[in-house]
Amino acid sequence: MGKNRIEKLVEELVLPIVERASFELVDVEFKKEGPHRYLRIYIDKQGGISLDDCQLVSEELSERLDELDPIEENYFLEVSSPGLDRPLKKESDFVKYKGELVEVKLYEPINGQKLIEGELVDFVNNTIIIDTKVIGILEIPYDKAALTKLAIKF
Repeated sequence: MGKNRIEKLVEELVLPIVERASFELVDVEFKKEGPHRYLRIYIDKQGGISLDDCQLVSEELSERLDELDPIEENYFLEVSSPGLDRPLKKESDFVKYKGELVEVKLYEPINGQKLIEGELVDFVNNTIIIDTKVIGILEIPYDKAALTKLAIKF
């Protein structure tokens, strides 16, 4: 089974667990790093995720995965918070974090830059609109962004 199909299947399995606990499912990743494979589930809730929250989701999901055994390869299951530099992937993420400082990593440079930082103004028609303060308002097609995440302010 391919990476995308595994991620989709695991999302379907974990979503009811996450929703029952009143958490938000941020992302599901199935990645190979070195010789190992990792199935990573990122969850969040108002006020932040605790270790107990991660354990709850991990144990319930692990049981479901053991029952169905959909992944042929050996892997490590990790459940965690998305962190301070949370990636924005869904339209609802962009709506939720309007007005926040974001970093957009691009596949190809715009104005000579592959990393653009600014305030998230809007997300319309699959276009990320940010105010860079230096260049001004930029409209970046979503499919041109390799990664969009919250920027960490110190």
